[in-house]
Amino acid sequence: MKRFALAIICGALATSALAAPKDCEELRKEIEVKIQANAVPSYTLEVVSKEEADKHDSAMVVGTCENGTKAIVYQKNND
Repeated sequence: MKRFALAIICGALATSALAAPKDCEELRKEIEVKIQANAVPSYTLEVVSKEEADKHDSAMVVGTCENGTKAIVYQKNND
């Protein structure tokens, strides 16, 4: 019974660690690496508030961070 309780507690702690909100700058860098891997020559990634992101086309929002209070908006620049 003690092992079962310990397993439940460990599982709950592991789940909460995985569900931790992601830092916006960390997520922006991860997205930037993926974009550069696709050889996009010129682009802009901007961290904006959720309200500001709602004004953009939903296809431009490439990620959310800080518990959904901010979003990362992608725009391909024409060169």
